[in-house]
Amino acid sequence: MWRVGAPTISDVNEMTNVNDGEHATVDPVGVAGEPTAADMARPGAGNGAAAGSHSSRGEYKTPGGKLVGVTILRNAEAAAGEGGDGNAAVLCRLDGDFFVDDADNPGGDEAAGNHADAASALIADIERTLLGGQSARYAIARHPEVRLVGADAAAIDAAFARAWSGWSGRREARDPAPAAAPGAVAHPAASPAPAPMKNGTRDDDGEEAEWRRRWAALHPTVVVDEPRGPEEQMRIDEQWSRDVAQGRRGPTVRFWQWAAPAVVIGRFQSLPDEVHEDRAASEGFVVVRRCTGGGAMFIEPGNTITYSLYAPRSFVEGVGVEASYRLCDQWLIDALRGLGVDARFAGINDIASSHGKIGGAAQRRFAGPVGAVLHHVTMAYDIDAEKMGRILNVSAEKMSDKAVRSARKRVDPLRSQTGLSRGQIVDRLVGYLRKR
Repeated sequence: MWRVGAPTISDVNEMTNVNDGEHATVDPVGVAGEPTAADMARPGAGNGAAAGSHSSRGEYKTPGGKLVGVTILRNAEAAAGEGGDGNAAVLCRLDGDFFVDDADNPGGDEAAGNHADAASALIADIERTLLGGQSARYAIARHPEVRLVGADAAAIDAAFARAWSGWSGRREARDPAPAAAPGAVAHPAASPAPAPMKNGTRDDDGEEAEWRRRWAALHPTVVVDEPRGPEEQMRIDEQWSRDVAQGRRGPTVRFWQWAAPAVVIGRFQSLPDEVHEDRAASEGFVVVRRCTGGGAMFIEPGNTITYSLYAPRSFVEGVGVEASYRLCDQWLIDALRGLGVDARFAGINDIASSHGKIGGAAQRRFAGPVGAVLHHVTMAYDIDAEKMGRILNVSAEKMSDKAVRSARKRVDPLRSQTGLSRGQIVDRLVGYLRKR
């Protein structure tokens, strides 16, 4: 059994500037009992769980950023045994809808037969470091080639503190936001990537002009794909990205056609904490994991528009990660505005209008002689909000900094904004790209 000496509660409080008294009025979380197969299916899960273990989970969302979750399995037998300190732990798992930019080893090197990546190494190191009683900032400092996007060490430490204490707070009655840990990676919402400046302010017009110039020079092949099942969609996305990275395929935009309903969770998300798996199965939804970070996608074939951009790394050269989302989606913003939609960028990776969220994007880099960036977007043409609410498990913490506290009410589908059929919208988007 793999077991690491775990920190005491006082150690955790010192990490995050939280004291025991501040947890007095918040709600307890965590389910006692043996870990299930679903528990072990989470990202980074090892084989250290044993009978008599108890799990607890903590979450933290930095305003304007992404959700971080930490689940701890504690060994009750070891804690109660002779010499036990009551805090023995067997497993720590970090998950969330954050992104990781592993630019120096993006997606592994296919030519070398290595599909391992620096992001996985960072996540594993953070988990070991937390159980060793230290802040996540120490692990992050050991991986300078990797950058968390949408989360930082302070958020991870806060989620771990909540998991360890067995408590999780509501926004109105919880421990205060942690102070930024010395040496922690700055949160992108607080320090966005630099953009062209004019008179001391960001020059949005200049930025958009540069993005349009890059798109005009890209000349991607536009493919309206055949219907594919969810598992095949994931395989195609990764394979075409590696083909571009190896120089076997030129720049391509692929419009997906879904053959079945699906829930697609992000690379670092926890399946049982994001999806009601039994309900998804009973309603015919296939649950798959994609190779990029970000949050869960609720897919019904007739209600969803998805596309992927497979571009050489040179397309995003010299552009920060956050800005690269705007670059890759500039054509989409322009095309939607041409359809009468008040489209705009929102947060790190969302496409929105004045009425709500239209869709979200995710990215990943791939190594190779040419290198590649995969950028894919899923937009809601229409949505069955009640069904989505039954299948997805959206935590209160995730919605804690939203003006609208319901995930169902945050989505503003394209159908209501355009009056066009899904097929007509796809045709217009394809036509816009082919005329560039």
